[in-house]
Parts: sequence; structure tokens; C-alpha cells
Amino acid sequence: MKKVMSSSILILATAALSAQTIQGTSHDFSQYTPSGEICVVCHTPHNANTDVPNSPLWNHQVTSQTFTPYSTTSLDAEVGQPSGVSKLCLSCHDGATAVDNYGGTTTGTWLITGREAIGTDLRNDHPVSFVYDQALAAADGELKDPTSAVTALGGTIQTDLLSEGSTVECTSCHDVHNGYSYNPEFLKITMNGSALCLTCHDK
Repeated sequence: MKKVMSSSILILATAALSAQTIQGTSHDFSQYTPSGEICVVCHTPHNANTDVPNSPLWNHQVTSQTFTPYSTTSLDAEVGQPSGVSKLCLSCHDGATAVDNYGGTTTGTWLITGREAIGTDLRNDHPVSFVYDQALAAADGELKDPTSAVTALGGTIQTDLLSEGSTVECTSCHDVHNGYSYNPEFLKITMNGSALCLTCHDK
């Protein structure tokens, strides 16, 4: 009985610690919601928005903006409109869809401004929503093989950074649930020595 009780306490303590990682960050919306909930602006346990396949119980209006994607002659990948989780991120960071448009509400007025408002012109941002696989790495010549290159997180690029379908998305570099005072950009890997960039780029 004592072992069961100790294990239960350890599990609950671990869960409490992981739940606290978003508290106090710019994604802690508790002060802006009537219920004081942190997660409700993005997530709901019931009646989730299914406009984006495989979205994580999404509770927010999905952006309807058309984006100008990143493009250059040196890019071997096909980049189109943001999709998947990147479309979810841009549902606030497009600067046009209100942060308080959640739970079926579409009359919100709180728009992201400043540096965090990426807007719809993505030509000056890292490309997203493209397949990063062995074929792309071989064609490019300056990308690491995502199936074997190890990241600072302990797995491979494919397991640690890519989304379903082996795509690069906003969440390849950013972990929206874990931001700290020393990491306000929610980066998964430090930028010291360009470590995050050099995880995939072979320079």
C-alpha cells in the first residue's frame, strides 16, 4: 500500500510540474478568460473545431487568411499554404484573427500586434508545411538526413521536430507549451552557437 501511495504522489507531482510549464508565459491566457482557464483559448475537451485535421481538440477560430509563402531558388522543397499545426499557430499570429475568437465566438477584438504578429507575408520567415525527408536532404545537399541526424532532444530530427507526414511546421522549432524567462520564443533547442539551425542545416 505504501508503494502504491508513493507512486501515486510521484505521478501527481510530475503531472503538476508539467502542467505548470505554460503558467506565466505569453501563452498563459488565464488572466484574459472569464473562467481563468489557461488552456481554453486554444483547447477544449468537447465540441472541438475540426477544420484542421488531427488538431489537438482545437477551440479557436482557424485563420481564413491567404498567405504568401517563403520562396527562393535555393529551396528544393515545395512550399504552399500553411497547413496542419502551423495553420493553428497562425490563427492568432496572422495579426488578423482575434485571440479571443474561441469557443465558437468570432467577434473578438484582441489582435496580436508588434513582433509577434507574423502577418500573411511569410517571405521573410522560415518556410513551413513542407515535407523534409531523406529525398529532400539528398537533393538539397545542405540538409541533414532527418531519419538519422540526432537532435539535442535525444531523438532524430524526424522523431523530435517533424510533424505527421514528416513536415516542417512552426512546432518544429517552437514548443508553445514551454516558455521561460530565458526562452520567450518557446524554442525547443537553444540558439547559442546557432544550435537550433544547425540541427537540420549542414553548414
